[in-house]
Amino acid sequence: MSSVFTQIIEGRLPAYVVYQDELVLAILAREQVQLGHTLVIPKKEFDQWIDLDEATYVHLQKISLKLGVAIKKATQCERVLTATIGYEVHHYHHHLIPSWSMADFSFSKAKVYPDAEMTRIQKEIINHLRS
Repeated sequence: MSSVFTQIIEGRLPAYVVYQDELVLAILAREQVQLGHTLVIPKKEFDQWIDLDEATYVHLQKISLKLGVAIKKATQCERVLTATIGYEVHHYHHHLIPSWSMADFSFSKAKVYPDAEMTRIQKEIINHLRS
């Protein structure tokens, strides 16, 4: 059975896409730890980060860096935190989370935002990626 991320990549489930190329897809997390919380996902399914081939891993990190800068500008946060956990979905994904303090890194605070807020932050991140 394909992961929820593969279903998104294949267009079978909707998502707020902020970036994609031949190797990776970046989407806003469905449940936002902080508004702007983005997931960077390889298009090929890998269970965990140590399973990635070097080229995909390096590319994903380069894109994460560019997205981190765009997220920081779009949210005006102090830092963009990163995490790789991997228990909730067995398809490697890299979290980029806007932060103003360490308390902002609590997944227990994650919530679903209205479509208007998600679309707004999606557009802001994309605009900052292009600039």
